[in-house]
Amino acid sequence: MIWQNQEKKYHTYNRYLRNKYGQKVFKVSLNGHFTCPNKDGSKGLGGCIFCSPSGSGDFAGSVKDDLQTQFDSVKTMMHEKWPNAKYIAYFQANTNTYKPTEALKEMFEASIALDPDIVGLNIGTRCDALEASKIDLLADLNKKTDVTIELGLQSIHEATSEWMNRGHDLACFESAVKALRKQKLEVVVHIINGFPNETESMMLETVEYLNRLDIQGIKIHMLHVMKNTALAKQYHEKPFNLLTKEAYVSIAVKQIERLNPNIIVHRLTGDSPKDLLIAPLWTLKKFVVLNDIDKKMRRQNTYQGKLYQQTD
Repeated sequence: MIWQNQEKKYHTYNRYLRNKYGQKVFKVSLNGHFTCPNKDGSKGLGGCIFCSPSGSGDFAGSVKDDLQTQFDSVKTMMHEKWPNAKYIAYFQANTNTYKPTEALKEMFEASIALDPDIVGLNIGTRCDALEASKIDLLADLNKKTDVTIELGLQSIHEATSEWMNRGHDLACFESAVKALRKQKLEVVVHIINGFPNETESMMLETVEYLNRLDIQGIKIHMLHVMKNTALAKQYHEKPFNLLTKEAYVSIAVKQIERLNPNIIVHRLTGDSPKDLLIAPLWTLKKFVVLNDIDKKMRRQNTYQGKLYQQTD
């Protein structure tokens, strides 16, 4: 059993990167001044219910700075902790393929040329902003560096999709994953636990669905209520229950148990700026949450994939 002598009983992103590149690798978040088709009226208005006005990249660089300035700033800060490391250029804020293909080509090629020690390019986007020409571009970039596409699914349940104002259906997501994988691009999927209409079994069903797709990574987050969002307005007007830390840890462990052991776990808890977070406040203690997950898995003698059931 591959987890027998490992501190973490799941396939961590840090371990994956060290095994692949032989040393520490960290992401450098870059802001390419993207918007979103779910904000500008192309597919919807207002964005997803939980989305902050600045987009999902609250820790990305400033759009006031060019890419080189953004990169150098983060690189200098991170090198204080890891003096010998390589980098992944990471476009996180909003929908990072939502520009004309030629503009994307110019930006992404410039980003992977910012430093000779850049080993990869990670791009967070939506399934409805991945036209064929853009996927072809990403495939060409994948010949120059390791390209990973991060897709926000959040939940497989259509009632949840409508509630969150996601703006696309599950068929769109699945079609995008298949198109990306046909071009051998690695795919990481974001999901969220704690939607007020979802039961534990529904959250487990989302992971079990992903097991049936050819994906390479997963990020698991807790639903955050942040200031200046549609969700915050709803939460204040008609408060709903959010998962406790104990409930979140329990569900995350059950999801890991059911997860295909070949899928890399990029995240098990999300970050939210302290000054913007309304609830749940326990998510600010990121390392406590991760430690509680580790302790529970060791206590239960469980590991990633223990309950995984392979399907055709």
